[in-house]
Amino acid sequence: MPTDHHLRVSRTARIVTRGSPEAATWWVLLHGYGQCADDFLENASALPGDDTFVLAPEALSRFYVDRMNEHRSVGASWMTRRDREHEIDDYVAYLDRVVEHVRADADAAPTVRVLGFSQGAATASRWALLGDTPVDTLVLWAGDLAHDLDLNRHAEKLRGMDLHLAVGTHDEWIPEDRVEALLQRLADHEIDVTRHTFDGGHRLDDDILRSLTGSG
Repeated sequence: MPTDHHLRVSRTARIVTRGSPEAATWWVLLHGYGQCADDFLENASALPGDDTFVLAPEALSRFYVDRMNEHRSVGASWMTRRDREHEIDDYVAYLDRVVEHVRADADAAPTVRVLGFSQGAATASRWALLGDTPVDTLVLWAGDLAHDLDLNRHAEKLRGMDLHLAVGTHDEWIPEDRVEALLQRLADHEIDVTRHTFDGGHRLDDDILRSLTGSG
C-alpha cells in the first residue's frame, strides 16, 4: 500500500494591488474558481480609491481554462477535495502572510474588509474565522459560508463582523434555495447578515460594490 508524505515547500505568490497601503481601509478580494487576481480586481473597479487600498491575492494552484491545444487563458483555484485539510491550512496561512507582508509598508493597522466571490466566498469565510487577521467586514458574493465551519464554535466571532451576502437574481450557481438555507443557518445562530440582490447572474455588480463602501 502506498503511504502519503507531506512536505512544506516555498511558493512564489502573486498579489495585485490598487492604491496605497497607507490607506485607512483595505479591501481584500478573493477571486472565484478559474479566475485570476488582476482580472478580478479590474472587475471590482467600482470600489473607490480615496483612502482605500485594494489587494487581490491569487490562489496558488493555476491551470489552463481554455482548450488543451490553445493554452492561452489561465485561471486559478483555491483548493480541491484532494488533501483538503492541508489545502485549507496552507491558504489560510498564505492570506495571513499576504496581509503581514503588505502591512509592513503601512504605519498603522488598517480596517480590513474581505470580499470572496463564488469559490472565494468559502475561502474568505474560512480565512476570516480560522486565520489570525482581524476582519471587520465579510462579504460573501455569489457563494456560501464554507460548509465545514462549525458555527457553534465560530458564531461569536462572526457576530462581531459586518456580514453581507450578495447574489444575482439569475445566478445559476447559487439558487434561491441555497440562499435560504444559508440565511436559516445564520439565523439559527443569531448571526445578522445584510442581503443584497441585483438583476444579473454570476458576476459582480457596480452599484452594490459602491453601496458596500458607502459611496453608492
